[in-house]
Amino acid sequence: MTNATADLSPSAHGPARIEPVRFDELPGLMSLMTGDEKHGPAATSTLDAVWVLYDRVLRVSPDSVSDPERDRFLLSKGHGPMAYYAVLAAKGFFPTDWLPGFGSYDSPLGHHPDRMLVPGAEIGSGSLGHGLPLAVGTALGLRAQGRPEPAVWVLIGDAELDEGSNHEALAYAGAAGLDRLHTLVIDNSSATHGWRGGIASRFQAAGWSATTVDGRDHQALYEAYSAPHPGRPHAVVARVEPKDA
Repeated sequence: MTNATADLSPSAHGPARIEPVRFDELPGLMSLMTGDEKHGPAATSTLDAVWVLYDRVLRVSPDSVSDPERDRFLLSKGHGPMAYYAVLAAKGFFPTDWLPGFGSYDSPLGHHPDRMLVPGAEIGSGSLGHGLPLAVGTALGLRAQGRPEPAVWVLIGDAELDEGSNHEALAYAGAAGLDRLHTLVIDNSSATHGWRGGIASRFQAAGWSATTVDGRDHQALYEAYSAPHPGRPHAVVARVEPKDA
């Protein structure tokens, strides 16, 4: 649990790190976060995919977190946020010296992200099955506001597809043609159920553009993220090693 009254001002924690951070430095940042409830495999499975998004795709920065024209990234797989926190720190959303306090009572970095405490976080997450419906609502809201530019990205785990709420959301999004909506599925073979042809086929059947890539291959991830999908939402299934491997 975190203290909701934590002081997030720069004067309390010092300025965010501004020098460039390379991908190979991220494991070191993640190693600063310790504890018995850190869900290490859930975090490391997302590291490459989240990095490529923030490093090469998303139009959002520490200076634009309140800009209505920013891209939105929603972490639905909120029970393993260490990679997410490491990337946000690396990109300057908050100081790297917050990381060692991960999960402590007075730290803004809880075991599940809190959008009121973590700069750059769009949702409070951790209850599986909610992220994709929230992303659909976000994309609908931006459409209703006449904002065609912001992209909405949501990261879900493959096991979240056991939740019926996600199937309702992906069916609606395909029918509605929410082409600014993107779902990144981290597939580490955790799902109870599956589909012939793989996870991508489930999205395609609902009218989505979908592709499956190696979740550790940065160039393949970038090409999948940036593939055109006019008139349709887009899903990228990132295959990584099984969680028990």
